[in-house]
Amino acid sequence: MSTRILLGLSIFALLLIATAYAADAVKLDGINCVVQGTKPAKAETGVDYKGGKVYFCCMNCPKAFAADTPKFAAKANYQLAATKQAKQVKCPLSGEDIDASQKVKVGAVEVNFCCDMCKGKTEAEKDQVAFLFNDKTFDKAFKVGK
Repeated sequence: MSTRILLGLSIFALLLIATAYAADAVKLDGINCVVQGTKPAKAETGVDYKGGKVYFCCMNCPKAFAADTPKFAAKANYQLAATKQAKQVKCPLSGEDIDASQKVKVGAVEVNFCCDMCKGKTEAEKDQVAFLFNDKTFDKAFKVGK
């Protein structure tokens, strides 16, 4: 009888651990490699970046990322936002409080602005990821963490 109870408690503990892990896991559906850009990112290739993790398609891409991080920073910052590891707290252009009615969808990320002028500047940009997720604008507008 005590073996059954011990086995049941062990299974219950494993289920709790698995549930907690799944709740913290980053969703990578539709997320591409920071370096390759068009290849799907894989969970086993994640590396620490700005308090979160960025993901790649293979084990060679983290090496390329480490060798020239500034080159890939905008894509890495975008991936942090797309995987919901980074939350927007301010306007990326002005650093002011955001108005939820002033927004632009950039791929999988909805970006809010303080005013129509900042929104308009973004809509006019050809490469919105580079414009909004470079280190300067990202650090001004987004916070990584829970």
